[in-house]
Amino acid sequence: MPEFRQNLATKEWVVFATERARRPEDFTRSRPQVKALPALDPACPFCPGHEDATPPAILTLPTGAAAWDVRVIPNKFPALVPAKDPSCVACASQVGPYLQRAGNGSHEVVIDAPYHNCDLPLLPLEKVEEVLDAYYLRFNALSRDPCTELVLIFRNHGPRAGTSILHPHSQIVASAVVPFRVRNRIYEGQRYFDSYGECVYCAMLAYEQADGTRVILENEHFLAFCPFAASTPYEVWLVPKHHRATFGSVDEDELHDLAHQLRGLLSRLWRLLDDPDYNYVIDTAPQHLAAVPFYHWHLRMLPRLTTPAGFEIGSGIGINVVLPEDAAAALRGACGDAVTPEEAGLP
Repeated sequence: MPEFRQNLATKEWVVFATERARRPEDFTRSRPQVKALPALDPACPFCPGHEDATPPAILTLPTGAAAWDVRVIPNKFPALVPAKDPSCVACASQVGPYLQRAGNGSHEVVIDAPYHNCDLPLLPLEKVEEVLDAYYLRFNALSRDPCTELVLIFRNHGPRAGTSILHPHSQIVASAVVPFRVRNRIYEGQRYFDSYGECVYCAMLAYEQADGTRVILENEHFLAFCPFAASTPYEVWLVPKHHRATFGSVDEDELHDLAHQLRGLLSRLWRLLDDPDYNYVIDTAPQHLAAVPFYHWHLRMLPRLTTPAGFEIGSGIGINVVLPEDAAAALRGACGDAVTPEEAGLP
């Protein structure tokens, strides 16, 4: 029988229709085969040697090295742009009954690796750490801007996830407004804290760690698990064990452990689901709530294996055909070591 489950942190409902259940290989049958990418693409603006095809770098890692491993640049086609007059960022104007305001903020691209065909699951652990170091440095730099309310870090991998350039990259957007979905997570987190005196994410973390059914990976600082009300097949959360409201407050040891779990998770997804399209996003509190006890930053991984249809769009209730307990068991059984060039079909 189908089953409703509720996301404790957002109060959103998901339907689990297990009579439609699929095995991991069923998600890959309709996907077209992708040709192996070259190490360097003469048409790619993100490849080394093409630095003049992009705006000048904001940050390169390693700092001061002749060759870069990670390069952060302004997005050439930004969703948001810096304010010409910072004093006007919070101003809104009225058009009849409607409100409008300038699309102010910042939009950056993190080029995750110099090689066109070297995605995160193929990178050595220390190189994944450099990507996270870039996230951390830019998050805190953008957060210091008085016009910034929220810094959002995300990665789109594959056409179903909205990627337009194949070269491995992530994006960082700093916004002058806090959008509804983020406000709703904060509101529900505060309601839970007011009712029970603890962070809802800490409560879920403790339960999932003790139960173990949906846990995939665990190390000193992080727990990776499929959430009880996963909105999509093989959705995974990476949640820090130490309560912090924002990503910008992590320490070096936590970044190391996050890199280990992130690469391990992506390697498992790569092997189990044949390099699926996915989005991941770092959910974090806005700057004015950086020290609150009721929000807990985390990374959400969403493989793009199904397409929302009329019921989901009309009701706002997702339909998931894979129980998170089954997804977690399959991911635990997959190899989490770095993907080898031979496995990826690289020359």
